[in-house]
Amino acid sequence: MPKTDIARRVYNHTWKLDPIVRSLLDTDFYKLLMLQMIWQLYPDVDATFSLINRTKTVRLAEEIDEQELRDQLDHARTLRFTKKEMIWLAGNTFYGRKQIFSPEFLSWLAKFRLPEYELSRRGGQFELTFRGRWVETTMWEIPALAIINELRSRAAMKGLGPFTLDVLYARAKARMWSKVEQLRHYPNLRISDFGTRRRHSFLWQRWCVEALKEGIGASFSGSSNVLLAMDNDLEALGTNAHELPMVAAALARDDRELAAAPYKVLQDWNQLYGGNLLIVLPDAFGTAAFLRNAPDWVADWTGFRPDSAPPIEGGEKIVAWWKKMGRDPRDKLLIFSDGLDVDTIIKTYRHFEGRVRMSFGWGTNLTNDFAGCAPTEISGLNPISIVCKVSEANGRPAVKLSDNPLKATGDPAEVQRYLKFFGTEDFVEQSVRV
Repeated sequence: MPKTDIARRVYNHTWKLDPIVRSLLDTDFYKLLMLQMIWQLYPDVDATFSLINRTKTVRLAEEIDEQELRDQLDHARTLRFTKKEMIWLAGNTFYGRKQIFSPEFLSWLAKFRLPEYELSRRGGQFELTFRGRWVETTMWEIPALAIINELRSRAAMKGLGPFTLDVLYARAKARMWSKVEQLRHYPNLRISDFGTRRRHSFLWQRWCVEALKEGIGASFSGSSNVLLAMDNDLEALGTNAHELPMVAAALARDDRELAAAPYKVLQDWNQLYGGNLLIVLPDAFGTAAFLRNAPDWVADWTGFRPDSAPPIEGGEKIVAWWKKMGRDPRDKLLIFSDGLDVDTIIKTYRHFEGRVRMSFGWGTNLTNDFAGCAPTEISGLNPISIVCKVSEANGRPAVKLSDNPLKATGDPAEVQRYLKFFGTEDFVEQSVRV
């Protein structure tokens, strides 16, 4: 299949040819899995999502044209799942299971459209907010982030000539392929694409996915991007995210329910899925607090995804906990996914090899590694740390702490309340780059 000439496409860009979000399947797989759970168990809960730019030095509202942003958001609201996409969701096997999505849910999904948004400016930043039923607003997270990131990339490349663009993408491709060549030395490594949210562009993510498929073969497990997984005959990968315990905690009526929130959502998850989808994300309010109070049955789950602690240190704590609970770590799975690049992946893999099963979800440093690739310095091509998080549930503030206090989100007073309640054990402050 002939490959897209990305540099030429960018130079000849027209909005009509290249809308940023082309399909409602252009999202991460975990959003669809969580959506089915929300649809079934929490249909009447309201949830507000808010854009948060943690890289304060980058003033997004001064780099991105507001009308272009509105045009892209409005276009995304016109999309519906196509017949082809619905047939694929209904008939494909995910995580070894057929018909993981119920016919009733798929019937509802076929009519789904993204809800309205609120957009304004303050202090050089965009205030982008999605209010409404959780079952609707949750689906804005990934397309909103993809739109912001790609508009920023496009703005940075405006005015570049065809040869400059050619050099830019040639250098980025060479950098990416050199990483592939390093990974080839470790045939038992398992790598997956987790790069949708902060990608340079859709076309670039597609190129990276196709390069990994050819370059490392069976070591490439698949993509979290559902559209790219479908189009490239790959596994669609992903389980659950922080928004589940964040909403459950926000809805808690007392301290007992607050303490139980991280485990209640796991019970909900197990009610729908089970098997290979039993992956724990422990750090919403700190991994140490989660492990300290975890019921025994959590140790029987397939694995953990340590998301905000340094990978080796975070993995070691979970391995030690499994041993304490009388489980053999060699039967378990660790999924590493926070700010990984090839050196971190290889170092972590070598450290745990033979002691636990591993998989690596490669995100921003896979799909948005352009720093220094342009013939002249262009700061707008450097990735930033931007998220779209639940900020309220049924009108009550939602909080995420994480193992890195610099990644905490939520009302400052509520963050302090959660810190006091869950504690700060093993928190490690690290610079948040992506």
